[in-house]
Amino acid sequence: MKEQTNIPTGKVERAGKFVTTGLKVGTNYIKHYTRKLMDPSVTKEALHQDNAADIYDTLSNLKGSALKVAQMLSMDRGMLPKAYSEKFAMSQYSAPPLSGPLVVNTFVKTLGKTPTQLFDRFDIHASNAASIGQVHKAVKNGKELAVKIQYPGVASSVKSDLRIVKPFAIRIVGMKEADMDKYFEEIETKLLEETDYKLELERSMALSAACAHIPGLVFPVYYPEYSSERIITMDWLNGMHLKEFLQTNPSQDIRNKIGQALWDFYQFQVHKLKQVHADPHPGNFLMQADGTVGIFDFGCVKVIPEDFYTNYFLLVDKEVLKDTDRRHQIYTNLEMIHPTDSPKEVAFFSELFQHMIDLMTLPFTQETFDFGNEVYFNEIYAYMDELYNMKEVRESKVARGSSHSLYINRTYFGLYSILSDLKSNIITSQHRIQRLVAGEQPE
Repeated sequence: MKEQTNIPTGKVERAGKFVTTGLKVGTNYIKHYTRKLMDPSVTKEALHQDNAADIYDTLSNLKGSALKVAQMLSMDRGMLPKAYSEKFAMSQYSAPPLSGPLVVNTFVKTLGKTPTQLFDRFDIHASNAASIGQVHKAVKNGKELAVKIQYPGVASSVKSDLRIVKPFAIRIVGMKEADMDKYFEEIETKLLEETDYKLELERSMALSAACAHIPGLVFPVYYPEYSSERIITMDWLNGMHLKEFLQTNPSQDIRNKIGQALWDFYQFQVHKLKQVHADPHPGNFLMQADGTVGIFDFGCVKVIPEDFYTNYFLLVDKEVLKDTDRRHQIYTNLEMIHPTDSPKEVAFFSELFQHMIDLMTLPFTQETFDFGNEVYFNEIYAYMDELYNMKEVRESKVARGSSHSLYINRTYFGLYSILSDLKSNIITSQHRIQRLVAGEQPE
């Protein structure tokens, strides 16, 4: 893949790239409607492909928060047209990497030495490149290391990038600006945290240690002495990303082992630690042939407030939800329905949410769950499409759902998506979760 020799870091320069892309998108629309006049059977698929390619080309070269938003959108199946999802998914681990001189410059500025002065060997060409940083392979004292380097200008451009990318997100997703505003502050907070590599290093070491007892998980050792505000050095983990792993046609037993390890990892964090690795895209996991899975990149960690946690997981309790008044109070606490809603709106949205909750919490209500059940996921996606196209939902004057739900929902959607691709059949019982929380080995 062609390397980048520079990244636009100035607000004006970055904004100019978006303006140029906006003009390209506008031209694509004109071409589409011209073709449609000549041939009414023309669909929007070609338009989506052209727009997705142009937008991704801009985002992948700008890097940073703009590309991160694309990555987040690619994980939410049903939110984007297929062409966007497929193109934006490339940001998970195959964005264009930085050139060697920029990499060396980052080392000199933040650690005072070049990579060849610090390591016995250092591959100047990136092994992986994503939205906020890229990874290089190094060797020190015979040990293979992974060195993550943050792109220049990422931290300083978060706020301005989000202001610029918001209109694109609104247009692609089809949401009203008021709905996007509710969550952009939460996104901005998390993105700023992701650019703080010192914070990420602390969280990586703490969460890896806290979860090390869970069977089937492998975590790297981290090296603060070779890390800085823009560099994190850790052990090199072997393994394959999900797509490559599935191409090896792993056995059902291995799929189940990996799925179980990931399920246990997330339930322990959510229910015991009240903070969670909230970036469950395939680029952050390395599957191994023996059924273990390597986990890294704790840049995006969602700390879960106690009040939100209590209300959110009351939704799993079917007995609680049988009480209409209590159910409505939980929905109000989670900002799913609002005090200003009319009785008709309360009834309407309560029914919609209840059906989605019944679908999404189904694995928690059973002893085991087969995530390879395509009927289950097709029902979820069909219902999401139905919600998306409902006039009452699209014209709602208020955004529904606490801002805290953004990353928790994203975490579970991402986890479910990976388990679905693995077709894992695993133990999901409340008893297993309780044993994990108690620090006992799951049965």
